[in-house]
Formats: sequence, C-alpha cells, structure tokens
Amino acid sequence: QLQASGGGLVQAGGTLRLSCVASGRTSSRDCKGWFRQAPGKEREFVAAIGWNGFRTQYADSVKGRFTIFRDNAKNTAYLQMDSLKPEDTGVYFCAAADRFLIPTTSGQYDYWGQGTLVTVSS
Repeated sequence: QLQASGGGLVQAGGTLRLSCVASGRTSSRDCKGWFRQAPGKEREFVAAIGWNGFRTQYADSVKGRFTIFRDNAKNTAYLQMDSLKPEDTGVYFCAAADRFLIPTTSGQYDYWGQGTLVTVSS
C-alpha cells in the first residue's frame, strides 16, 4: 500500500513537499514514481527514482523545479516542489514498480496510492 500526503493550496512561486509512505508488499528495492492528473486531462508522469536513490527521471515540465528523493529507512519517497506554477495543479499520485530500470509510463507501475490534491493559485 502507498499513502500519499502533503498536498494543499499554495500561491504561484510557492513550495510544497509531498510524501509517499509504503507498507505491505511494496519494498525499499523498487522504483517510486509520481504522476499527476489535472481536471479533464490524462494522468501524466512527473518524476521517478530508482531503489537506491541515485537514479532519477523528470518530466521536462518540472526539471529544475521539482526534486524526487527517498528515505528507505522510513519507506518513504518525497517530491519537493519549488517555484510552483498554476499549471502544476492536479491530483498527485505516487506509485511503485518492481523494476530495475525507472519506468516513466503509468502502465509500468504495479502499485498506486490514493492521490493528494495540489492547487496552485495565480
């Protein structure tokens, strides 16, 4: 199971940190990813991290603003979001994949959290 939290309402230019706590079948040796879904749009990839934290992938739209990292001792992955823009608004989902190579498409993930809402006002 994955439990995402940390969403909220923030002004443009602000920051938020999302957390994703894993329990049960997910493990510290899997890839973790973040996706988001804006109203009326499809779910899109945001960022992902390999099991040891050294390998990361980012969507072009968030590079330089978002940072993904993980603390395996706490079974938690994080998404630090800086310089937020109104177009970052959406429900953010965390996901886990039992793969070595970092997946960037939703179909490659095995487990999903329930989502946390991020709203960025202009």
